[in-house]
Amino acid sequence: MERILPFTEEHHQFREMARKFFETEVKPHHEEWEKNHIVPKEVWRKAGENGLLCPDVPAEYGGSGADFLYNIIIIEESSRVGNSGFFISLHNDVIAPYISTYANDEQKKRWLPKCASGESILAVAMTEPGAGSDLKSLRTSAVDMGDHFVVNGQKTFISNGQLADLIITAVKHDNGTISLVMIEEGMKGFERGRNLDKIGLKAQDTSELYFNDVIVPKTNLIGKQGQGFRYLMQKLAQERLVLSVAAVEATRLVQKITLQYIKERKAFGQKIGSFQNTKFKMAEMATELEMAQVFCDKVVIEHMKGENTTAEASMCKWYTTEMQKRHTDECLQFFGGYGYMMEYPIARAYLDARIQTIYAGTTEIMKEIIGRSLGL
Repeated sequence: MERILPFTEEHHQFREMARKFFETEVKPHHEEWEKNHIVPKEVWRKAGENGLLCPDVPAEYGGSGADFLYNIIIIEESSRVGNSGFFISLHNDVIAPYISTYANDEQKKRWLPKCASGESILAVAMTEPGAGSDLKSLRTSAVDMGDHFVVNGQKTFISNGQLADLIITAVKHDNGTISLVMIEEGMKGFERGRNLDKIGLKAQDTSELYFNDVIVPKTNLIGKQGQGFRYLMQKLAQERLVLSVAAVEATRLVQKITLQYIKERKAFGQKIGSFQNTKFKMAEMATELEMAQVFCDKVVIEHMKGENTTAEASMCKWYTTEMQKRHTDECLQFFGGYGYMMEYPIARAYLDARIQTIYAGTTEIMKEIIGRSLGL
């Protein structure tokens, strides 16, 4: 089916390059990364050399100044090979935009070039042991000491937590307002906890972070003091949208490997794909996938025009991630006992899919946001 996104010949050429990168630099190594529970920093530097990091960042800050469709291409090609460890979209589409949008010129020049080259890996620290989707319950404190803050607290479930050099951290002041500050590798009192053991995303380093009297200079305050909650709310729509793009492509991969299997595997003397139940299930999933693709593309276009897509991105996020989870489960069933074996890609896809309806806002939170947009 032809996409409604306005891809040009330059976009297609970029996609060919990105596809080659993920096929050669990510796919063959992913199993090893899963065993190590982390990806090497070298892959980040290689991605930077190929222009795959922060492509939409202006050239004066180390990026290419490309349009957002280049980011979409990277997300799709990453998901196309089943990548769930090298969190390139988190770096490009979720965290770097906080710097691009809210940081001052000096900060952009200090941080963004190394983010684009792969020398600096980004993380964002919002979630705490007692504060997930409810950001107003944050307890990590930042005491204003004039020219610096003293930060104390704990964060958890932080993606890129072991590798990150720059961590945008949500902190709360005495008056209850929230700010965003940049915690940098090497700051005294900043410590990383364990690399958390998850049921999926085995190659992704997800960590606990601790801040014990960390002195953060005011030059690391991103935007205005006390405006952090507003900044987070403004950027969450893009985070949810890019997760939707990834979910659609991940679902497409699951359907592809399932089609290959059911066309070859036999049961009761005939191919699994020839049974009516199999045909109907695959037909339903193929239809739903294409409908989700069109809706996601529509919201991407609206987002690129600068329109408010808070509700629409929430619709995309809950629907596509629930679709990914459900389709992966349906497809695994066709593999029978082999689907339960980790040597089959469908098994890892099943485990990796489970987090999709949880992070960046649960399905329930997405429906709450949509309900509010309806005046309810």
